[in-house]
Amino acid sequence: MDIRPKITPIYQTSVFKFQDLTELETYFQEPGSSYMYSRNGNPNSDELAEAVNKLEGGAGAVATGSGMATIFAALMAYCRAGDHVLCAADIYGGSSALLNAELSRVGITVTYVPFEQLYNLGQFVQPTTRLLLAETISNPLLRVADLRRLADECHRHDLKLVVDNTFASPILTKPLDLGADITLHSVTKYISGHSDVTAGVTVAADAETAARLRQITMIYGLTLSPMESWLAVRGLKTLRLRVREHSHNALAIAKMLQQHPAVRAVYYPGLPQHEQHAVASEQGHGLFGGMLSFKLDDDPEAVSDFMRRVKRFPFAPSLAGVDSSLSYPLGTSHRNLTPEQQETLGISVGLVRLSVGIEPVEELIADLEQALS
Repeated sequence: MDIRPKITPIYQTSVFKFQDLTELETYFQEPGSSYMYSRNGNPNSDELAEAVNKLEGGAGAVATGSGMATIFAALMAYCRAGDHVLCAADIYGGSSALLNAELSRVGITVTYVPFEQLYNLGQFVQPTTRLLLAETISNPLLRVADLRRLADECHRHDLKLVVDNTFASPILTKPLDLGADITLHSVTKYISGHSDVTAGVTVAADAETAARLRQITMIYGLTLSPMESWLAVRGLKTLRLRVREHSHNALAIAKMLQQHPAVRAVYYPGLPQHEQHAVASEQGHGLFGGMLSFKLDDDPEAVSDFMRRVKRFPFAPSLAGVDSSLSYPLGTSHRNLTPEQQETLGISVGLVRLSVGIEPVEELIADLEQALS
């Protein structure tokens, strides 16, 4: 029977068969010629990695079991015990927890760089500094890094630039085209897009780093499962359409919130008043994504009342699904920061983050208006 599926089947197997010793030797002598064990590689995880690699314009990529796993792989591609890394102060809380709580235990130290000083790294660089970790669009205040300028500054100091591109997605920005050495995604978010997958992808600008990432993923057992890979590939096929709708809805909501008397501030790169609006417009080709944050009064009960009243934005501490949701950075992603760090970053009691979905925008606006009133 000649079976030719249009969609790649789910290879739900832990191991693959060899006919004889000749096939076994071919596997080791010709990498990529066949499969042996799904921790080492699987057609479904490879398909996802190759699809994101193509979108980002990379030299190779790996799919991992989570966004945290992909951040770990990216850092380990360049670092060893005794090394020092720089990290943007405006960073996902999980990234800082990995650096502070775990990589510090194996002798990798970190210095956090305020956003305003990202393009002047000289004062932070040490002889053992290897890289800078930053985000295209920061979480949760939506600050936008000028990646070309940042890459030039890193390379001037012989540092690698690792960019978490999760908030932007390759539809808005391709960091490798702007000089980054690695770009990565929590596939859980926009790449998959339906809140039913936990996964990550790391993409390298050069083949040597791509090979190192594959080695790390295999040896540490970071590989993504076949089923999750298959679901992520399915979600990826609508990424371009979804990002356009996310961006359209988020801009309309940001404009509404900007005019609402109960809202103290709105953080969205698509607003002309945003400090990095110009670079966001250039890097995003006129789209600004589906994430925004806004501030209510610094009163926990006022925030809780808003959360109870809103219907279309359930309190779910993640983001980027087709269905809208909200999160509370002070109590979730950034709760482990010190009060001083939280204050410095502007993460206050009244800060609420919205992940704007692709529902009819007039329904979302009506829901927010009734909740805020």
